Amino acid sequence: MPKTRSVEEGAGRRTLEVRRLGLVPYGEALRLQEDLVERRRAGAVGDQLLLLEHPHVITLGSSSDGNHVLLDAAERALLGIELFETGRGGDVTYHGPGQLVGYPILDLKPDRKDLHAYVRDLEEGLIRGMAELGIEAGRKAGLTGVWVGEEKLAAIGVRVSSGWITSHGFALNVATELGFFDSIVPCGIRDRGVTSVGRLLTEAPPMEEVEEAVVRGLASVFGFRV
Repeated sequence: MPKTRSVEEGAGRRTLEVRRLGLVPYGEALRLQEDLVERRRAGAVGDQLLLLEHPHVITLGSSSDGNHVLLDAAERALLGIELFETGRGGDVTYHGPGQLVGYPILDLKPDRKDLHAYVRDLEEGLIRGMAELGIEAGRKAGLTGVWVGEEKLAAIGVRVSSGWITSHGFALNVATELGFFDSIVPCGIRDRGVTSVGRLLTEAPPMEEVEEAVVRGLASVFGFRV
Protein backbone atom coordinates (compact mmCIF):
# COMPACT_ATOMS: atom_id res chain seq x y z
CA MET A 1 0.00 0.00 0.00
CA PRO A 2 1.55 3.35 -1.03
CA LYS A 3 2.16 5.73 1.85
CA THR A 4 1.42 9.43 1.64
CA ARG A 5 1.94 12.38 3.91
CA SER A 6 1.87 16.12 3.58
CA VAL A 7 4.59 18.67 4.18
CA GLU A 8 3.36 22.19 4.87
CA GLU A 9 4.92 25.46 3.81
CA GLY A 10 4.91 28.47 6.11
CA ALA A 11 3.62 31.44 4.13
CA GLY A 12 0.55 30.55 2.07
CA ARG A 13 0.23 27.09 3.67
CA ARG A 14 1.43 25.47 0.45
CA THR A 15 1.64 21.72 0.89
CA LEU A 16 3.77 18.98 -0.63
CA GLU A 17 2.22 15.55 -0.79
CA VAL A 18 4.87 12.84 -0.48
CA ARG A 19 3.86 9.51 -2.01
CA ARG A 20 5.93 6.42 -1.18
CA LEU A 21 5.08 3.97 -3.96
CA GLY A 22 7.56 1.11 -3.54
CA LEU A 23 8.70 -0.79 -6.65
CA VAL A 24 7.01 0.61 -9.77
CA PRO A 25 7.69 -0.38 -13.42
CA TYR A 26 9.13 2.55 -15.35
CA GLY A 27 6.31 2.76 -17.90
CA GLU A 28 3.72 2.89 -15.14
CA ALA A 29 5.63 5.69 -13.41
CA LEU A 30 5.76 7.65 -16.68
CA ARG A 31 1.99 7.43 -17.05
CA LEU A 32 1.46 8.48 -13.43
CA GLN A 33 3.71 11.50 -13.90
CA GLU A 34 1.90 12.53 -17.07
CA ASP A 35 -1.44 12.34 -15.27
CA LEU A 36 -0.21 14.31 -12.26
CA VAL A 37 1.40 16.99 -14.44
CA GLU A 38 -1.96 17.59 -16.14
CA ARG A 39 -3.79 17.60 -12.82
CA ARG A 40 -1.23 19.95 -11.26
CA ARG A 41 -1.50 22.32 -14.22
CA ALA A 42 -5.28 22.33 -13.81
CA GLY A 43 -4.99 22.96 -10.08
CA ALA A 44 -6.71 19.66 -9.26
CA VAL A 45 -3.83 18.57 -7.01
CA GLY A 46 -1.09 20.36 -5.10
CA ASP A 47 2.65 19.82 -5.37
CA GLN A 48 3.66 16.15 -5.31
CA LEU A 49 6.83 14.18 -4.58
CA LEU A 50 6.82 10.56 -5.76
CA LEU A 51 9.39 8.35 -4.03
CA LEU A 52 9.87 4.89 -5.51
CA GLU A 53 12.19 2.26 -6.92
CA HIS A 54 12.22 0.81 -10.43
CA PRO A 55 12.97 -2.67 -11.75
CA HIS A 56 16.11 -2.71 -13.89
CA VAL A 57 15.77 -0.15 -16.68
CA ILE A 58 17.96 2.06 -18.87
CA THR A 59 16.47 5.42 -19.77
CA LEU A 60 17.43 7.78 -22.57
CA GLY A 61 17.16 11.53 -22.09
CA SER A 62 16.70 14.17 -24.76
CA SER A 63 20.46 14.52 -25.34
CA SER A 64 21.29 10.80 -25.25
CA ASP A 65 23.92 9.19 -27.44
CA GLY A 66 22.91 5.66 -28.41
CA ASN A 67 26.56 4.58 -28.16
CA HIS A 68 26.34 5.13 -24.40
CA VAL A 69 24.15 2.02 -24.11
CA LEU A 70 26.74 -0.74 -24.02
CA LEU A 71 24.44 -3.80 -24.19
CA ASP A 72 22.41 -4.88 -27.19
CA ALA A 73 18.77 -5.92 -26.95
CA ALA A 74 19.57 -9.61 -26.42
CA GLU A 75 22.02 -8.87 -23.63
CA ARG A 76 19.55 -6.54 -21.95
CA ALA A 77 16.81 -9.15 -22.17
CA LEU A 78 19.09 -11.75 -20.57
CA LEU A 79 19.68 -9.41 -17.61
CA GLY A 80 16.06 -8.28 -17.40
CA ILE A 81 16.84 -4.66 -18.27
CA GLU A 82 14.18 -2.61 -20.06
CA LEU A 83 14.95 0.37 -22.29
CA PHE A 84 12.87 3.57 -22.43
CA GLU A 85 13.13 6.87 -24.23
CA THR A 86 11.92 9.66 -21.95
CA GLY A 87 11.05 13.33 -22.09
CA ARG A 88 13.58 14.38 -19.50
CA GLY A 89 16.82 16.22 -20.13
CA GLY A 90 20.22 14.57 -19.94
CA ASP A 91 21.87 11.48 -21.35
CA VAL A 92 21.68 7.78 -20.48
CA THR A 93 21.06 6.56 -16.96
CA TYR A 94 20.21 3.35 -15.13
CA HIS A 95 17.54 2.67 -12.51
CA GLY A 96 17.14 -0.45 -10.44
CA PRO A 97 16.19 -1.89 -7.06
CA GLY A 98 17.93 -0.26 -4.12
CA GLN A 99 17.94 3.13 -5.83
CA LEU A 100 15.73 5.90 -4.47
CA VAL A 101 14.03 7.64 -7.39
CA GLY A 102 12.25 10.93 -6.76
CA TYR A 103 9.81 12.61 -9.13
CA PRO A 104 8.75 16.09 -7.96
CA ILE A 105 5.60 17.32 -9.68
CA LEU A 106 5.83 21.00 -8.72
CA ASP A 107 4.41 24.26 -9.96
CA LEU A 108 7.42 26.59 -10.14
CA LYS A 109 5.27 29.69 -10.49
CA PRO A 110 5.47 32.43 -9.49
CA ASP A 111 9.03 32.85 -8.22
CA ARG A 112 11.00 29.74 -9.25
CA LYS A 113 10.72 29.95 -13.04
CA ASP A 114 14.37 29.14 -13.70
CA LEU A 115 15.24 25.64 -14.93
CA HIS A 116 18.94 25.83 -14.01
CA ALA A 117 18.15 27.14 -10.54
CA TYR A 118 15.62 24.32 -10.10
CA VAL A 119 18.27 21.69 -10.89
CA ARG A 120 20.70 23.34 -8.46
CA ASP A 121 17.95 23.32 -5.81
CA LEU A 122 17.40 19.59 -6.29
CA GLU A 123 21.13 19.03 -5.90
CA GLU A 124 21.20 21.13 -2.75
CA GLY A 125 18.28 19.25 -1.23
CA LEU A 126 20.02 15.93 -1.80
CA ILE A 127 23.30 17.28 -0.44
CA ARG A 128 21.54 18.37 2.75
CA GLY A 129 19.81 15.01 3.03
CA MET A 130 23.12 13.18 2.67
CA ALA A 131 24.68 15.38 5.35
CA GLU A 132 22.01 14.08 7.75
CA LEU A 133 23.26 10.56 7.03
CA GLY A 134 26.88 11.54 7.62
CA ILE A 135 27.90 11.78 3.95
CA GLU A 136 29.73 14.88 2.74
CA ALA A 137 28.44 15.19 -0.81
CA GLY A 138 28.75 18.10 -3.22
CA ARG A 139 28.72 19.27 -6.80
CA LYS A 140 31.20 18.85 -9.63
CA ALA A 141 31.94 21.95 -11.71
CA GLY A 142 30.33 21.74 -15.14
CA LEU A 143 28.44 18.53 -14.35
CA THR A 144 24.95 17.81 -13.05
CA GLY A 145 24.18 15.62 -10.06
CA VAL A 146 25.48 14.96 -6.57
CA TRP A 147 29.03 13.73 -6.14
CA VAL A 148 31.39 12.34 -3.53
CA GLY A 149 34.91 12.88 -4.77
CA GLU A 150 35.09 11.69 -8.38
CA GLU A 151 32.07 9.39 -8.09
CA LYS A 152 28.44 10.23 -8.75
CA LEU A 153 26.02 9.44 -5.94
CA ALA A 154 22.84 10.86 -7.49
CA ALA A 155 21.84 11.63 -11.07
CA ILE A 156 19.39 14.38 -11.99
CA GLY A 157 17.33 14.71 -15.16
CA VAL A 158 14.23 16.87 -15.24
CA ARG A 159 11.50 18.17 -17.48
CA VAL A 160 9.58 21.43 -17.11
CA SER A 161 6.43 21.52 -19.24
CA SER A 162 4.03 24.32 -20.10
CA GLY A 163 2.82 26.21 -17.07
CA TRP A 164 6.17 25.60 -15.35
CA ILE A 165 5.15 22.17 -14.03
CA THR A 166 8.07 19.84 -13.30
CA SER A 167 8.41 16.09 -13.78
CA HIS A 168 11.14 13.44 -13.71
CA GLY A 169 13.78 14.27 -11.11
CA PHE A 170 16.59 12.41 -9.34
CA ALA A 171 17.98 8.93 -8.76
CA LEU A 172 19.99 8.38 -5.57
CA ASN A 173 22.02 5.19 -5.26
CA VAL A 174 21.27 3.74 -1.81
CA ALA A 175 21.75 -0.02 -1.91
CA THR A 176 22.03 -0.20 -5.69
CA GLU A 177 23.94 -3.07 -7.30
CA LEU A 178 26.52 -0.82 -8.95
CA GLY A 179 27.65 -3.45 -11.44
CA PHE A 180 24.55 -2.69 -13.53
CA PHE A 181 26.06 0.70 -14.38
CA ASP A 182 28.57 -1.22 -16.52
CA SER A 183 25.74 -1.58 -19.04
CA ILE A 184 25.92 2.16 -19.88
CA VAL A 185 28.18 5.18 -19.92
CA PRO A 186 26.43 6.91 -17.00
CA CYS A 187 25.15 10.32 -18.11
CA GLY A 188 27.67 10.14 -20.96
CA ILE A 189 30.62 10.64 -18.57
CA ARG A 190 33.38 8.11 -19.24
CA ASP A 191 36.04 9.25 -16.77
CA ARG A 192 34.03 9.24 -13.51
CA GLY A 193 32.66 6.43 -11.39
CA VAL A 194 29.45 5.85 -9.45
CA THR A 195 28.95 5.15 -5.77
CA SER A 196 26.12 4.52 -3.30
CA VAL A 197 25.06 5.39 0.21
CA GLY A 198 25.66 1.80 1.27
CA ARG A 199 29.16 1.78 -0.15
CA LEU A 200 30.06 5.07 1.52
CA LEU A 201 28.65 4.06 4.91
CA THR A 202 29.71 0.39 4.68
CA GLU A 203 26.04 -0.55 5.09
CA ALA A 204 22.98 1.16 3.63
CA PRO A 205 20.45 2.55 6.13
CA PRO A 206 16.81 1.46 5.71
CA MET A 207 15.27 3.08 2.62
CA GLU A 208 12.66 4.83 4.76
CA GLU A 209 15.41 6.57 6.74
CA VAL A 210 17.03 7.77 3.52
CA GLU A 211 13.66 8.94 2.20
CA GLU A 212 13.03 10.98 5.34
CA ALA A 213 16.44 12.65 5.11
CA VAL A 214 15.86 13.51 1.46
CA VAL A 215 12.38 14.89 2.14
CA ARG A 216 13.74 17.12 4.90
CA GLY A 217 16.60 18.29 2.69
CA LEU A 218 14.31 19.17 -0.20
CA ALA A 219 11.74 20.79 2.10
CA SER A 220 14.40 23.04 3.58
CA VAL A 221 15.58 24.19 0.15
CA PHE A 222 12.14 24.77 -1.38
CA GLY A 223 10.70 26.39 1.72
CA PHE A 224 8.32 23.62 2.77
CA ARG A 225 7.98 23.19 6.51
CA VAL A 226 7.89 19.58 7.75
